[in-house]
Amino acid sequence: MHVLIIGAGPSGLILALLLAKSNIKVTLLDAATTIDDRPRAAHYSPSAILTLRKAGVLDDVRAEGIIPGDFNWRRQDLSLVTGLKDTPESRGEDGLTCLPLNLLGKILLRHVLKTEGIELRWKHKVRDVGQDGEGTWAVAEVEGGEVRVEGDYLVGCDGANSRVRKSLFGENFPGHTWDAQIVATDVYYDLHKYGMSDINNIIHPQDYYMAAILTRTGLWRVSYGEDPSFTLEQVLANQPAKYERMLPGNPKPGDYKLMNVAPYRIHQRCAEKMRVGKILLAADAAHLVNPFGGLGLTGGIVDVDGVAQCLVGIEGGRCGEEILERYCEVRRGMWRDFVDPISSDNFLRVSKRDPVDPFKDDPFLRYVREMELDTTGEMRKEFNKTNYDICHDFTQYYTKSKDGEALERDGKVEV
Repeated sequence: MHVLIIGAGPSGLILALLLAKSNIKVTLLDAATTIDDRPRAAHYSPSAILTLRKAGVLDDVRAEGIIPGDFNWRRQDLSLVTGLKDTPESRGEDGLTCLPLNLLGKILLRHVLKTEGIELRWKHKVRDVGQDGEGTWAVAEVEGGEVRVEGDYLVGCDGANSRVRKSLFGENFPGHTWDAQIVATDVYYDLHKYGMSDINNIIHPQDYYMAAILTRTGLWRVSYGEDPSFTLEQVLANQPAKYERMLPGNPKPGDYKLMNVAPYRIHQRCAEKMRVGKILLAADAAHLVNPFGGLGLTGGIVDVDGVAQCLVGIEGGRCGEEILERYCEVRRGMWRDFVDPISSDNFLRVSKRDPVDPFKDDPFLRYVREMELDTTGEMRKEFNKTNYDICHDFTQYYTKSKDGEALERDGKVEV
């Protein structure tokens, strides 16, 4: 089997590593000249950790990243609303891990370049994809012309502006864009000294923000809401006043070292299908959510785990192509029933709740508060199990064992 992966971002690189472990040939095509160096997302939930372990990169991620402690919701004066306390279990083998996405990309690239069976082609700008009776193809612009690359299957991991998705569905990308603009900033400014936790969600109708420690060197991510009508120039001009008004200590530019400012619009969208024949969509190419709660990054990583399980099963003769329709149904259903509503609630929790009494209209915050008061720890144990709700085991749809014997019923089998 030969799989074409369009997009050499984290999801595409992870998928390549997963497939190569089963001796599936992979060709990665990307328009860039190297990995995207923008910091972007940074937190990997337990469900994503499972996939990073399968891909063989978790040890490197843990060596370079950090495992954050308390996760809290606060008012603008930093008074605590409620939160999830650091526990031994939260620092366990599947514990939430923080590493800026550009640094994950560098780790993944190192592994890809030393893995047999993966060909990575930079400066290949895919402009069209398709399929016929023989398999799939992609046409890419290269220096001096264009090339056509063929494979048995094709997976679009090429981000929010996916050329693969547009080749399948044009501009149709169902969902909505929030009337909001988020500005992600990376800054050296010690928020711990003001009593802030490792991860903080500040509830406020105008000056809501998320502040999280990113690195051992003291770099923080501060992502805040801004006027959606502002241009980039206006965002940059207003950033000092925004910081001074909303951050503890009311800092002026000389009080901190600003490393990055990245404004972006936020969306809740999902493609009408994630599979058309032998062409699949995954991660941001398939769906978008706002960044609060990290479900976009986690969802994308879990997507490619599912794609790998399906293609490995097909290659090994353990299932037919109908498993790809299962992938489409399950992952779209997971976005509809879990990722979309929960990520939407996460955003509304900081931007629309009454900071005086945020519990009033928020059953989730009330549950977290009850969990804090539960001395048995049983509520936290049950809550921790929900970290894996976004996962799905596609090996249960295999119809044959490794030895080619028919399986009498669906069920998890040794992969």
